[in-house]
Amino acid sequence: MLIARLIAEPDGLETRLDAASAALEARGIRTAAAAMLEHCGEVLQISLPDGDVATVRELLGAHFDPCDLLVARDTIEVPRLFVSDMDSTMIGQECIDELADYAGIKPQIAAITERAMQGELDFPTALRERVGLLKGLEEGAIERCLGERIVPVGGARTLVATLKAHGCRTVLVTGGFHHFADPVAERIGFERVVGNRLAVADGKLSGALAGAISDADTKEATLREEAARLGEGARTLAMGDGANDIPMLQAADYGIAYRAKPAARAAASGWIERGNLTAALSLLGIPKADWVAG
Repeated sequence: MLIARLIAEPDGLETRLDAASAALEARGIRTAAAAMLEHCGEVLQISLPDGDVATVRELLGAHFDPCDLLVARDTIEVPRLFVSDMDSTMIGQECIDELADYAGIKPQIAAITERAMQGELDFPTALRERVGLLKGLEEGAIERCLGERIVPVGGARTLVATLKAHGCRTVLVTGGFHHFADPVAERIGFERVVGNRLAVADGKLSGALAGAISDADTKEATLREEAARLGEGARTLAMGDGANDIPMLQAADYGIAYRAKPAARAAASGWIERGNLTAALSLLGIPKADWVAG
């Protein structure tokens, strides 16, 4: 059994559902039932006896976009673990790009970031290159950047607070830096942070990293490690936007791509394109009356 849940524009919803059902039927996938989810009235739930997750995602996306969508096998329930990327997922910025602006080289670094997030560049190599370009920048620029540029995405605090209230452990794992991730995690409410560390000497960035690199493998390993501690059967949710989030998104029971690059969206079991981060709560079946303000 496949369960698909989506949030789309209400106008013409029935007509689009009929068209999507016909397209699924043409690919050999029968729609068993479709109805608005009880207690989450904006969510349309579609049950399918069988079928390929990727095909269902593709066809529902084609007929309902822009939409928020989650497709899963058997059941959708509140996860016991939430592991999320930071940059362009929990916050609306890429920290290294914004920090580069204080060094006067934002366009140069942002171009490398974009290619890395699209999966066109090896992430560790691209990270070292960008960090190297920041050599000599005053460490104080980080505090300025945090205060002036870094803003949580809409719904981030409510998403994390609500999941925690429902017994879910929350972990922020980033290819960015603890200098940013630690205060962001505290502000949003995450319980653990995994990330890179910028090396600093004499109050300036040295152009190097301190310790091992946090990359795509680290993100997946963190999810698996945390899930193992919770024991068999614990549902997991991962969220991200770039190519280095793909292994983590694929390893989770529910991998949601947030306003993501095409490669990440294609690899995920769902996405958020229409609403803010609280759309994930609706897709998980948590009524708004049970949301916790962050």
